[in-house]
Amino acid sequence: MKQRIALVGNPNCGKTTLFNELTGSDQYVGNWPGVTVEQKAGRLLNHKEDVEVIDLPGIYSLNTYSLEENVTRDYIEDERPEAIINIVDASNLERNLFLTLQLAEMHTPMVIALNMMDILDSRGEILDVGLLSQLLNIPIVPIVARKSEGIDELINAALSAIGKPVKMPQVYSDRIESLIKELEHKMNVKNCRRMHAVRFIDDENSFKNHGVSDEQINELSRFVDKRIESIPMDRDMIITDEKYAFITKITEKVLKRGKKQGMTTSDKIDRIVTNRFLAIPVFLLIMLLVFFTAFGPLGNLLSDGFSYLTSDLLIGGIKSLLKSVNTADWLYSLICDGILSGVGSVLSFLPQLTVLFLTLSLLEDSGYMARAAFITDRLLKRFGLSGRSFIPMLMGFGCTVPALMSARTLPNERDRRLTMMITPFMSCSARLPIYALFAGVFFPDYKAVCIFSMYIIGIIVALLSGIILKKFVTKGDETEFLMELPEYRMPTFKNLMQHTWEKIRGFVQKAGTVLLLAFIVIWFLQQFNFSFQPVQNSDDSIFSAIGKLIAPIFAPLGFGDWHASSALLSGVIAKEAVVGTFGIFFGAGEAVAANPALIAAQMQSIFTPAAALSFMTFALLYTPCVAALATMRKELHSAKWMTFSVVYQLVVAWVVAFLVYNIAGLII
Repeated sequence: MKQRIALVGNPNCGKTTLFNELTGSDQYVGNWPGVTVEQKAGRLLNHKEDVEVIDLPGIYSLNTYSLEENVTRDYIEDERPEAIINIVDASNLERNLFLTLQLAEMHTPMVIALNMMDILDSRGEILDVGLLSQLLNIPIVPIVARKSEGIDELINAALSAIGKPVKMPQVYSDRIESLIKELEHKMNVKNCRRMHAVRFIDDENSFKNHGVSDEQINELSRFVDKRIESIPMDRDMIITDEKYAFITKITEKVLKRGKKQGMTTSDKIDRIVTNRFLAIPVFLLIMLLVFFTAFGPLGNLLSDGFSYLTSDLLIGGIKSLLKSVNTADWLYSLICDGILSGVGSVLSFLPQLTVLFLTLSLLEDSGYMARAAFITDRLLKRFGLSGRSFIPMLMGFGCTVPALMSARTLPNERDRRLTMMITPFMSCSARLPIYALFAGVFFPDYKAVCIFSMYIIGIIVALLSGIILKKFVTKGDETEFLMELPEYRMPTFKNLMQHTWEKIRGFVQKAGTVLLLAFIVIWFLQQFNFSFQPVQNSDDSIFSAIGKLIAPIFAPLGFGDWHASSALLSGVIAKEAVVGTFGIFFGAGEAVAANPALIAAQMQSIFTPAAALSFMTFALLYTPCVAALATMRKELHSAKWMTFSVVYQLVVAWVVAFLVYNIAGLII
């Protein structure tokens, strides 16, 4: 029989890192709360028995309010796993142990994984793990998940805990039970006093018969109400206070704090990066440096080397091989002009994207991105959002699909809907090849700045949309934003490589599956007419007819050519397909189709520099890919809201691209 072990803990305590260590999975790990929004399951590695490990979203308390926290609570209460591994951040013991007490009260077999012991050691603090285990009456194993320390001991302890329900310390159980009885008694007394007081005060005739004025009666009424209200009524709050008092006593016994020193390294860094006046400029400067690293001299050098290996050697070799075996003309055209030109055009930007993914992973793992959410809270509030919305928006720079799913962390429907409607304006990594292609052709000396400006435009449009949608569409109350800022940590090489590889793998997999099929279809549409007869000129093809039908819509934006409009259509399947489509259009017959420089002349005959900026802007803002649309439909629980969002995005994309084209035309 399969046994289930659930990983439960506060946000940002290392659950997903531990899950990957236990199961060999490569789930995404982020150094901020809200990364895990759905339960994930994997089989325990190197174990004979069939043991399933479930990674649940972070949760501070079983008294939940957001959708992803409900996932955790419902699983614990309804599914009743055979054991729980409660991950506790050793550097934030008091805050983490509140959830521990709630879990223990459910009497589910449990072991505590005391994570981040290295941070505790760096502070010079000493924790008596044995005494803590004795006081809580729960097995405890100290670990450092990101360094794979203590994992084997934790597995053995978790398996040993199965079938052994947790029994709370008697002193704790007695105190809570006594407190509950005391509160129930006070509630009964209060209700009784209120009932008698109301009857007494309402008997105005007896008061007036003794010469008591109306003003004196009202004064007496206020006095009685005040005395009655002084009797505690908030049962949950009082019990919570008692639990924290119990936790404080335990912490004082088991934790020996180091000598108080000056500001920590995290504090010193935060004095600059979270400064009221410097925070936003520092954030923009860091992001500009990231793009300069990826698309500046280093990125270009790597890209040139990669193009030589793939284009000159690999693709050139495949073409020579096909010619040597006398491949049929149609098959040669399909493979070379369709698949290799399309996929090759997309993959040519892989080195630059790899550098970008690596630098962003460095910022995420270090803890800086959590600060980015914190410093943008004040700014976002002015646009109808909260800092909590920044998490999905930030994830949108990677991929829109998980970004939309992460909106579940928002506490109310109004914030979730608003965030999901503006998150697609955040430029996902799939759009980067479009920017890289156009910036490389039209703005080679300002490539990094040009690409960075697309991200800034997306952010500005998202913020302005927040104002518009809040006022006219998604009305409702705002919620406060509270977020824990984790310690700055030196990212491990393993995690950096894992995060970068996850994103690279997704990019390559899409190129070899979805995009491959898309490019075959695009090649067919370009090679045949509606009678399914091959055409000598692509202007007579099916794709041309479709593109010419919608091209007038884009004429005011500077790119009324059917090649441009057709490329945008293919981008609805996947944004990378836009670059591949241009590769098929303009790279056909070339010896090296994957090199963007070879199609520059063709592109310059269609686009002016101002039109190129306009096209990039429209590609940034128009409807996301079909996978993102399906996710939006699912998360919004409404086809109507999804349709409205798509129409809104198309209108905004057209208007902003129109403005960019006309303004750029005056400058360039």
